Amino acid sequence: MRLKEKVTIITGAARGIGRETALLFAREGARVVVSDIDVAAGEQTAAEIQRSGGRALFVQTDVSKRADAQRLVEKTVQEFGRIDVLLNNAGILRDATLLKMTEEQFDQVIAVNLKGTFNCTQAVAPVMIAQGKGKIINVSSVVGLYGNFGQTNYVATKAGVIGMTKVWARELGRKGICVNVVAPGFITTEMVKSVPEKVIEMMKERIPLGRLGEPREVAQLYLFLASDESDYINGAVISIDGGITV
Repeated sequence: MRLKEKVTIITGAARGIGRETALLFAREGARVVVSDIDVAAGEQTAAEIQRSGGRALFVQTDVSKRADAQRLVEKTVQEFGRIDVLLNNAGILRDATLLKMTEEQFDQVIAVNLKGTFNCTQAVAPVMIAQGKGKIINVSSVVGLYGNFGQTNYVATKAGVIGMTKVWARELGRKGICVNVVAPGFITTEMVKSVPEKVIEMMKERIPLGRLGEPREVAQLYLFLASDESDYINGAVISIDGGITV
């Protein structure tokens, strides 16, 4: 098992890539803390892990709130005694063109995607520093690298996450903590499945591999970065996009 007894926090773990990752980490021996704002779906993910013989704890969390992030860390340490991995997966969309985007839409996405990543990392860092080791995996997007129409707020957060990752890799690396960021491309999540078929076909035409990615493929990359196999990778921006950014 590649994550045997490692304590891992996954934000946004109730559905999509986060849920897929939580289940995979559990199969690889991790003790998984399922963090999400959605109580019903979050508890369902944790229950599925437990039914399969794994150990899981659900903690309702609004990552945009510092108090929630701190409570998430405190509950994890109370339950498991340590934190080995933090996956900052939680994120939202509120798309609109520049001229139509409201202040509320902009602020909501900044609060969850950017500030939420900051809140959780800042809360976890002292625990990992005391341990002398840890893995922090942040989630950006290919659009954080090249921009995207109608996503001023989302792109700003995903580019910002890359910048914060590089800072934290410098600051925390000397403490034995690896901080990396993954930039997924178009993945077959519920969000993408709601896109019209014509648009999906246009996406596929832009991808050298000619298909969308699967959540399990992203989860496998997270698994590698969470494991001891990646102990000398720090400050990296890793795209998993079928080659769309080539």
